[in-house]
Amino acid sequence: MIEVKGLSKYYDKRGGAFMQKKQRICALADVSFCARDGEISALLGANGAGKSSALRIIATLLKADSGTVSVDGFDSASEALQVRKHLGFMPHNSGLYPRLTAVENIRYYAEIAGVTGDKLEKSLATLIPMLDMQEIAERRCGGFSQGQTMKVALARALIHKPKTLMLDEPSNGLDVMATRKLRTILRRLRDEGHCILLSSHIMQEVDALCDHVAIINEGRITLEGAVADIKRQTGQSNLEDAFVFAIGESLDENAEAQA
Repeated sequence: MIEVKGLSKYYDKRGGAFMQKKQRICALADVSFCARDGEISALLGANGAGKSSALRIIATLLKADSGTVSVDGFDSASEALQVRKHLGFMPHNSGLYPRLTAVENIRYYAEIAGVTGDKLEKSLATLIPMLDMQEIAERRCGGFSQGQTMKVALARALIHKPKTLMLDEPSNGLDVMATRKLRTILRRLRDEGHCILLSSHIMQEVDALCDHVAIINEGRITLEGAVADIKRQTGQSNLEDAFVFAIGESLDENAEAQA
């Protein structure tokens, strides 16, 4: 379970004459939301809305200026090591080493996470067939398709058997079959009781997959709830229109042209 309470984050940006003037930019302002066990939750927002900052704070890669984040009961600021043990994070940029094979990439991450010996071998024996990686397991990752890269990155995030999984735009660039495979895997993990939090720009995918949604705009949560509740609260029949309504944009695609 992931609990975010009152999260705020500011960045310093220098500009003006001779780059001496410092500006304080708000990325997150009092953000609170929850992703529960046995559910797939989505954090939705336009580019620059604050999604990546929130995910990186949850993953202990950034420190918040205020507020708290709890992952499976562990505080991300004071108990970062425990959070990393309980969280599997699949970033938007997979960061695979192209000269290593798929299995070598997974082993490397597993050893950093403290997974070795029989425990590592058993995890590999489970993940490789589960993710249908038999044909690519011993191939170098350089030149992998988006779908193949996704499988390796997901295996790497799962190798230490975390209870909670966080995915940053996991279906970006995937073809139809790879997207369907990913959807099946995530539903299986949800049904096994895992907490899954993802970010995505593909509203149809979120609508089909997710149980719970939090919409962030300009660093603030504007709506949170079950997908059906979000549609009902906004008076829209599909999630894309509900999202646009929630962030205060016009639903008329031609509004600007007509203005």
